[in-house]
Amino acid sequence: MSLDPSGEGIAAEGVWARIAHLAEGRPFTMALVCRAALGAVGVDGAAVTVAAGTDARDVLHASDTVAAELEEWQITYGEGPGVDALEGGGSTLVADLGEHHCALRWPVFTPAALGSGAKALFALPLQVGVIRLGVLDLYRAEAGGLGARLAEALDYADAATALLLDGVDATHPDSDPHQAHVHQATGMVVVQLGVGAAAAYAALRAHAFAHGRHLGEVAADVVARRLRFDGDQGHDGR
Repeated sequence: MSLDPSGEGIAAEGVWARIAHLAEGRPFTMALVCRAALGAVGVDGAAVTVAAGTDARDVLHASDTVAAELEEWQITYGEGPGVDALEGGGSTLVADLGEHHCALRWPVFTPAALGSGAKALFALPLQVGVIRLGVLDLYRAEAGGLGARLAEALDYADAATALLLDGVDATHPDSDPHQAHVHQATGMVVVQLGVGAAAAYAALRAHAFAHGRHLGEVAADVVARRLRFDGDQGHDGR
């Protein structure tokens, strides 16, 4: 790829230098952006999720199991700091997920996030002007704000945005392996229910939510024909 590390308005030179150091001559990837952000910003995990159409989101990379869980919960439940950042276009910074207002704001996501091991979550939108492309989520296993490191975190969000604009990771092997199933399952549910793609995707999410499962798991069952949607509810097709 041909990004200019010194490009004004994209990211600080130090951020690109750190990513380049980790790349060791290899192409820049979203995984490298997340990895570089961990030590620089002082967080335990990072993930990048992008908008993929009406109410749909794809996980491009998650640095660890907890980061992957946090993205899965937000996609499945349709709520959380990352959802708010992507929809509203502003950073959603949560220094302590254990505070009461978090449970009120995100009643389903908050206990799931705490159960996954996250105590703080910082969601930074990836956007160009008013166009929102995705979100960079950074989590900590201990409560606490970013403080002065927020500026550097925003630089990493800018770096991730630059990679998206350059077409990086659109079909990268680091992408969530469940996403192909989700897209395929959505198409199958379109046929089964005779509805549009947005309604089919919503039906998958609703089924996952109602049964306490990950969206990717439900999608895999649909693709494997273990689950069908022939009416308002999905049922076991075996």
